[in-house]
Parts: sequence; C-alpha cells; structure tokens
Amino acid sequence: MTASIRSGLFLLVAFVVMGTSPVAAQTPSPAGAKVYIINLKDGAEVTSPFLVQFGLSGMGVAPAGVEKPNTGHHHLLIDTKLTDEQMKEPIPADDTHKHFGGGQTEAVVTLSPGTHTLQLVLADWSHIPHSPPVMSEPITITVK
Repeated sequence: MTASIRSGLFLLVAFVVMGTSPVAAQTPSPAGAKVYIINLKDGAEVTSPFLVQFGLSGMGVAPAGVEKPNTGHHHLLIDTKLTDEQMKEPIPADDTHKHFGGGQTEAVVTLSPGTHTLQLVLADWSHIPHSPPVMSEPITITVK
C-alpha cells in the first residue's frame, strides 16, 4: 500500500471516528502563486511518449499527505477540466486526472495520436485544489 493511500485511509477513519465529514476545506494559496508547463507551448506538436515539465512559483512542492503551508503537489488534467464543484473536492485519479503525489515535477506522458488539452492544477496535501486555485492555462497539443 502506497503512502498516499495509507494517509488517505487514515484520514477517512479519523473522520468517521470523530463523526465529521471527510470533505475538507480548501487550503488557501498565497497571492501571486502560479503553476505552468515549462517545456510545451500551446499548439506544440509532439511524438508520444513525451516529457511534461511542471513549473511553480510562489509556492513549494510537498508530497500528498504532507500538510505544510504554501505547498502542494501537481495534477495533470488531460482532455478534461474541473467544474466549480470539483474544485472543492479531492481531484479524482484516472486516465484524465494524473496525480503526482510523490512531489514529482515532471512526467513522461503517453497519448494517442490527435489533439489533446493539458492543464496543471496544484492541490493540497489531501488532493483538494487551493483557494484561489493555482492552475495553468490549458494548452492544446497535437500528438503525431
């Protein structure tokens, strides 16, 4: 069992024992914090697999499950976006919502040929996006 799963299960059990809801409040982000994709620009053409480098300013990176002020970990959204309601909940983990809870600052991504959108979202120790959100502008890439 990974550390992030263990910490998530611990939190869920703690909430149940305390009789509170497992929905946590959003963690505040500092003014001016930004996340961005370093090595790819809107309209880029790539061959799969390709590298995505995550940039961050005004905050630090900490692994999921580690609660430290002004930190978070990266999530890469592929061909999707988060609704206003989803911005207040833990980001799901699936093929379109990639988690980097180990504190990774880059990833090798494999996508099928065609047009895709990519967007970075920084989330707190519990995978909930900060308030205000720290997220990049979505970019469109073409995989050859």
